[in-house]
Amino acid sequence: MTEETITPVRAAVAAAEPTSDVGELSQWQLIWLRFRRNKLAMGGMVILAIMYLVVIFAGFLSPNAHDTQNLDYIYGPPDPITFVGPDGKLGLRPYTFATTTVLNQATFKWDFEIDRNTRIPIQFFVRGDTYKILWWQNDLHLMGIAPPDRLYVWGADSLGRDMFARTLVGGQVSMTVGLVGIALTIFLGSVLGTMSGFYGGAIDDAMQRVIEVIQSFPTIPLWAALAAALPNVSENFTMLHRYFLITVILSLVNWTGLARQLRAKVMSYRQADFTSAALVAGASNARIIFVHMLPNAASHIIVVAALAIPGMILGETSLSFLGLGIQPPMVSWGALLRDSQQVSTVVQHPWLILPGIGVVITVLGFSVLGDGLRDAVDPYSI
Repeated sequence: MTEETITPVRAAVAAAEPTSDVGELSQWQLIWLRFRRNKLAMGGMVILAIMYLVVIFAGFLSPNAHDTQNLDYIYGPPDPITFVGPDGKLGLRPYTFATTTVLNQATFKWDFEIDRNTRIPIQFFVRGDTYKILWWQNDLHLMGIAPPDRLYVWGADSLGRDMFARTLVGGQVSMTVGLVGIALTIFLGSVLGTMSGFYGGAIDDAMQRVIEVIQSFPTIPLWAALAAALPNVSENFTMLHRYFLITVILSLVNWTGLARQLRAKVMSYRQADFTSAALVAGASNARIIFVHMLPNAASHIIVVAALAIPGMILGETSLSFLGLGIQPPMVSWGALLRDSQQVSTVVQHPWLILPGIGVVITVLGFSVLGDGLRDAVDPYSI
């Protein structure tokens, strides 16, 4: 075949080739494109982002400080909110009603009665209790009512503290314990799992036996035993120390699953061409592990981390619910749900279980996010 014949053929082949630039995209760009097509996972990511912003600015969004006690409003119900003004016309300004206490002659307890004839305007950007956002201290709140009255959007607990404020502040602990714990889980699982799969032999056998022993223990009793072994809160051992040790306890149990999955991946990577090329080039074992193997398994690590965060959150909630996790004065969703252990209390004061809504939404958000990531990193997904 002459050059004159080959040239038109090459031109025809070039014209038939697709003009898409998909081949120029990196692996992470392809993962992001596949992830964006999953509307449920995108919705979960947006909801989680909103929830983290809400708990970060908890002091500003709530009308009261989470630790302010009002002994005149113990187990007070949520304040009703209406947009009907004193003149009976519907408007844009919200109002709440005045509340009075009446002694119940049958139970000898104070009952709260709403005075529908007295409307109190709800104000925005008002000064109130002092709070902190990270290291910034302020007393400006998004909404509230004129003192000495207080606005209780979700009612009050057994000491007259604002349940809405306590739920938002509790989310700061419950939603971050999963992130801190999963960071330790990724570190332990990635390093130990990669070493086990790369070196093999006696090192692999020893690590696998340790993993089997850890996995043989029931999770909740093991967490409870380790948490109960922590010292009591004192001047030298604050609640902040207890918080970080709780995350360590959760991580010491959850790293085993990731380690075994990475072990299997690394054992397959040992036979790959890029590993052989690195060995021929004189690369050290540490360089092969941290530069070649772990980056190839990064997408899998991210998926496992996203799916493991709900377990971390539920673990902290369970420990705090049992009284072995976060202790006062710190609050978490599990510690708040501890007040609703008795059915009679929930029946009389159903607003005490509202922190459970935060647990459900957060766990569902991370679950759908993890499922979306798992589908996105699959190269065979459509």
